Amino acid sequence: MELSIIVPVFNSGGGIAFCLDSLLAQTVSDYEIIIVNDASTDNSLEILQEYKKKNPDKISIINLENNIKQGGARNAGIRYSKGHFIGFVDSDDWIAPDMYERLLHKASDTGADVVCCDMYIKHHHDFEPGQAVKMIEDGIQGILYEKQYQRLVLRSGSIVCKIYKREIIIENDLWFPENVFYEDNCTGILMMLYATHLEKVDIPLYFYYMNQNSTTHKKNNERMFDRLITAELLVEEFKKRGFYNKYKDELLYRFVELYYANTLRCYQIYFKKFSYSKLLEMKKKKKDIAPGFNKNKYMKTMEKKLRILMGLNDISPLLYIVVVYIKRFIKSIFVK
Repeated sequence: MELSIIVPVFNSGGGIAFCLDSLLAQTVSDYEIIIVNDASTDNSLEILQEYKKKNPDKISIINLENNIKQGGARNAGIRYSKGHFIGFVDSDDWIAPDMYERLLHKASDTGADVVCCDMYIKHHHDFEPGQAVKMIEDGIQGILYEKQYQRLVLRSGSIVCKIYKREIIIENDLWFPENVFYEDNCTGILMMLYATHLEKVDIPLYFYYMNQNSTTHKKNNERMFDRLITAELLVEEFKKRGFYNKYKDELLYRFVELYYANTLRCYQIYFKKFSYSKLLEMKKKKKDIAPGFNKNKYMKTMEKKLRILMGLNDISPLLYIVVVYIKRFIKSIFVK
């Protein structure tokens, strides 16, 4: 089979319909849709079963008894898959009818083992263009060498906008972390380091739905600090696989950006109260894993707001908390 599309599902309800309709409307024929129901507690499974009844030759359902989050669901789908290429789609997103035809055609023409496209950010279920987001920087396409790998560690792009040769994943044991959120922060980067040839279809073909009520986008303490778990796993994998010394600057920049700086930004936006002990733990982990980070050659490329938040917490988590509360107070006055 040419392509396997893997879709993890957890309590997607009726929202899954738009996603599945877009997958069934693909202009390629030799593909399978593997839906992994991650122990949903709503009516998701019933909806999936109705779709399978109507499309028995195209859709397979894996029904997990225990919730192991998206990483575990993707792993289950990979093990079941038969496609030469594998693609991932989130259950509340959708894709253009010719997305996989274009990606597979590019792979066939060039011999690439990974092909990428861009995405639109969407707030409504339709195929109108939204905010376009570039997934891979210009100048990386083609046979991959040292400089391209360095840039891919820094910015690997979303896994849902790509197709991967199945052998990259299976032969290199590239399994997603299970029972945690942000699992793709770890595995997505590693997948690119095992690719030898990357190509891109330079238009948005993936529609990323900003549904604030979905498990993908909800902000809570469990999700926030899962960033640390997956970021630490990424560092461990680099060391185990022999990538650490070669890409140390890029890896530690990505570690600090993903785990520390972005978590501080999300923490101030989404939470009314702060955990001093958690902020102190974050500070300590950054110091232990990325000592002397301020001398990292990529430090100046980080967004200024993130550098400021990071600097405040580096001095003292209490200072970070006080400054955030002052900013909120000033903002509340102007809003009124």
